[in-house]
Amino acid sequence: MSEMLEKILSDENIRFAKKRVYANKGASGVDGVTVRELDEYMAQNWEGIKQQIRERRYRPQPVLRVEIPKPNGGVRKLGIPTVVDRTIEQGITQVLSPIFEPLFSDHSYGFRPNRSCEQAIRKLLEYFNEDYTWIVDIDLEKFFDNVPQDKLMSYVGRVIHDGDTESLIRKYLKAGVMVKGKYESTKVGTPQGGNLSPLLSNIMLNELDKELERRELRFTRYADDCVIVVKSEAAAKRVMYSVTSWIERKLGLKVNATKTHITKPTKLKYLGFGFWKSKEGWRARPHEDSVAKFKRAIKKLCKRSWSVNLTYRIEKINAVTRGWINYFALGDMKTKLQSIDEHLRLQMRIIIWKQWKVPKKREWGLKKLGVKPWIAHETSYIKGYMKAARLPQITKAISKEKLTKRGLVSPLDYYLNQHTLKLN
Repeated sequence: MSEMLEKILSDENIRFAKKRVYANKGASGVDGVTVRELDEYMAQNWEGIKQQIRERRYRPQPVLRVEIPKPNGGVRKLGIPTVVDRTIEQGITQVLSPIFEPLFSDHSYGFRPNRSCEQAIRKLLEYFNEDYTWIVDIDLEKFFDNVPQDKLMSYVGRVIHDGDTESLIRKYLKAGVMVKGKYESTKVGTPQGGNLSPLLSNIMLNELDKELERRELRFTRYADDCVIVVKSEAAAKRVMYSVTSWIERKLGLKVNATKTHITKPTKLKYLGFGFWKSKEGWRARPHEDSVAKFKRAIKKLCKRSWSVNLTYRIEKINAVTRGWINYFALGDMKTKLQSIDEHLRLQMRIIIWKQWKVPKKREWGLKKLGVKPWIAHETSYIKGYMKAARLPQITKAISKEKLTKRGLVSPLDYYLNQHTLKLN
């Protein structure tokens, strides 16, 4: 057995891989073993699995395919490997990443240590402010499903030169998927939902990065989201034709001819961001689609029919608020968040009013919040949640300060704090 494979299977490497799998959580795969059961399962079976891998007899389980409905119709296909295969894939990734990382392009920002979406957006803004404002937005059709496996493995093999490790990776490529109880083979594509897929995608598309660098083009790539920027429409047309042709010819990937297009910054949606020009230059902000998605998430958590206590509801709302704003904190969105902030407080007042249910409880609640007894008594008989929530006495009683004290994060205040940190 090779030294590299021994390193992948080492106790220390697998222990760290398990920690990553635990941290990522996720559902169980086709074997039904959960993340919680991983330790016990590995204690009973790992020595046997390890021996099978050493002897090239191990067969990864098929990936469980699930379909998640999209808000605008259609479905998003997700792959769920077993927790054991997730652990092994993570173990492979931990050993291979340090080998490939120095070979990757500075223009690649996705799924890499110390690289982020924010850096990709900053670089793009830098290009725009240098007048590279004609954009070739390349769409690789179902990239992860269409990667030519032999070509990918040739790129892996020419760097690692290790037959044992290459054999194991190829088995993950060939593991197949289970769709509604039926097995489907995977002759193309990378393992869905696994920890290995992001690294393999970067290995594949590093070939594109190097070609674009050879042509001295300015670009940013985050996983399979790649945009190239030039200074004229004529140059954009030339680049779009020659680069798409090169991708299909040399990499064997499919370019979506309908979605690949030439555009300008104000019409571009990239990594969830949109772009606009201020007096100081080009700026980023969350794209309208991203804002709408955030609003939908908040609306779902504010449903009056959701029978949970206020503390739990606030925790869930705060998690969504922080996550979304942390991602988009670089962008300009003060005005939008002012509106969202006010609407969220209105919804919270409606929820509290509904939870109080009867006039007696409402009167008690208002008095506890400092409303004069006679006003509390009269207000407690108001019908209609929206009507009540908009009343000055209720707005004052269930104020921003009171909701903050209760634990609710203000989207606007949180953004202003995070945005300032990004600018500094």
